[in-house]
Amino acid sequence: MLGGMHTQIYAIKKAVEMGFYVITADYLPDNPGHKFAHESHNVSILDKEAVLELAKKLNIDGIVSYANELGVQTAAYVCEKLGLPTSPYKSVEILSNKDKFRAFLRDNGFNCPKAKGYGKDEVQMALNEISTFSLPIVVKPVDSSGCKGINILNDLSQLKEKIEYSLSVSRAKRFVIEEFVERDGYQLGGDGFSVNGELVFRCFSNSHFDAKLKLIPFGESFPYIQTQEVKIKIHNEFQRLLTLLDMKSTAYNLEARINKNGEVFIMEVAPRNGGGYIPQVTKYATGVDMIEYTFKAATGMDCSDLKMVEPKGFWAVYEVHSLESGILKDIWMDDDFKTNNFVEIEMFRKIGDKIEAIVDESGSFGMMILKFASQEEMIEKMDNMHRWVKVVLEN
Repeated sequence: MLGGMHTQIYAIKKAVEMGFYVITADYLPDNPGHKFAHESHNVSILDKEAVLELAKKLNIDGIVSYANELGVQTAAYVCEKLGLPTSPYKSVEILSNKDKFRAFLRDNGFNCPKAKGYGKDEVQMALNEISTFSLPIVVKPVDSSGCKGINILNDLSQLKEKIEYSLSVSRAKRFVIEEFVERDGYQLGGDGFSVNGELVFRCFSNSHFDAKLKLIPFGESFPYIQTQEVKIKIHNEFQRLLTLLDMKSTAYNLEARINKNGEVFIMEVAPRNGGGYIPQVTKYATGVDMIEYTFKAATGMDCSDLKMVEPKGFWAVYEVHSLESGILKDIWMDDDFKTNNFVEIEMFRKIGDKIEAIVDESGSFGMMILKFASQEEMIEKMDNMHRWVKVVLEN
């Protein structure tokens, strides 16, 4: 298991429950997930060669970078070197690199916004070429996740500043400029799973954004509000991508947009389980435990029994966050909401802790799973969560 973050504890426990001997590895020995594993090792998950040597020494049977974008390339690299189950490293690299991914989509006939990647020494080139892009534009690092370092611009007055911000977040010191894709309806989120390259299961969601947060989703609701025809159209585009990349058996975190012309734009396909408790709420909605299949696939076990299951009922995951910084005093919840909609909560901070104003998805400090009686209630409450749940800070 690459990483030992709080959000990975659920998966670590699941692997132990399944009977695996679980070894966690990352560069933070105090990460809370390590204490739930059988053993842990202090090594950076970005250091492919160091992880490879550790994997050889430990004679492992598989690697999982659960809900952790930082480790997916390392996992594929090590597995390929050791002959362990994996999708091609080259394909994982494309999916994990935003400028390579956009180029792959464009070269293979997918709907794709105009986009171009630049290095840290090409900032002036980007500034010179910006007139070829139509506003609004998005500036983002090629290798970030969780909306880190991403900004949408409707004018160019802060372009250089935002480029420098993206570069400061990027490990590869590269950034992408791309035209913003206006969506018709909710952005599609959720997770999927391929077995021997076939997308046999997917649970699409509606991504909910706060007007102030703009690009940062604070929640996902299920099922996705589109016709079956549109869902199949989106599914087929994802499948075509996975086939072209020769992907094998693995989980994916998915993002797509439908524009006003009904065209499908694949925004992201991360070759890993989604963070933000998406696998957990997916299990509530469908009964399918995607985490279990993630470990099976990683160790070469048979996953052929995984089939498509449509969500039953109306579910959501809400990321607890604050738009202001301060000391956490309470999480207030409406009484009726708590009785009728609340299912469970996992907090990563406790009362009295310092809370920072959210600037990307890493600023969430709790995950709440919710249920609803109808689609109308689900959408109304998810789009107006400030009425039902409030983070209370000390004055």
